[in-house]
Amino acid sequence: MSELTIKAKRRVLTTKGAVNKLRKAGNVPGIFYVSGQEPIPVYLTESALRPLVYTAETHIINLVIDEDQPRKAIVKDVQFDPVTDKIIHCDIMGISLDHEIQVEVPVVLEGASIGVKEGGILQQLLHKLTITCLPGNIPEHISVDITNLKIGESVHVKDIVTDKYKVEHNDDVVIASVVHARVQEETPAEETETEEAMEPEVISKGKSEETEE
Repeated sequence: MSELTIKAKRRVLTTKGAVNKLRKAGNVPGIFYVSGQEPIPVYLTESALRPLVYTAETHIINLVIDEDQPRKAIVKDVQFDPVTDKIIHCDIMGISLDHEIQVEVPVVLEGASIGVKEGGILQQLLHKLTITCLPGNIPEHISVDITNLKIGESVHVKDIVTDKYKVEHNDDVVIASVVHARVQEETPAEETETEEAMEPEVISKGKSEETEE
């Protein structure tokens, strides 16, 4: 998997006003933490963070804090402004290359489905999968081949076969399926809205900043 070097600076936990001032200057406050160690409040530019958030790939970060030695890490949580959708906080977790971690990895569907060619509609129910593995085995994304997927058929978690990571979902969970176009058209609007509301968010919310409020 690819690695990106990101620079950050230490910050002092003070007031909400100071945090807002950081944001207005184009920075994102965050926390760097490692299990068993004292968390380090940091901030980094929004432009540096965007490639790690708005992407269909997973990256390992070489985090440089105040010109210290790079620390291996991943972006664990991100918090967005509910109105502007701008990034307002991030949690960055330090990792060890010889210890397994649990991360979310994007799912990428590949191929032109037979069912779609026959008039069916492709539905992707899971856009990310939670996996457990060594950091070196984290894939940038998980490819799912849907070429042979016919109308009425689905791809399940159990169809992903690999010895590099463990998928933390039940085997019978559906990743993608092809349905009859007529079934899609007849789905009541209320039911569709309910399904959309139940769909997992692409990115989980970050930790609150109670100490900064």
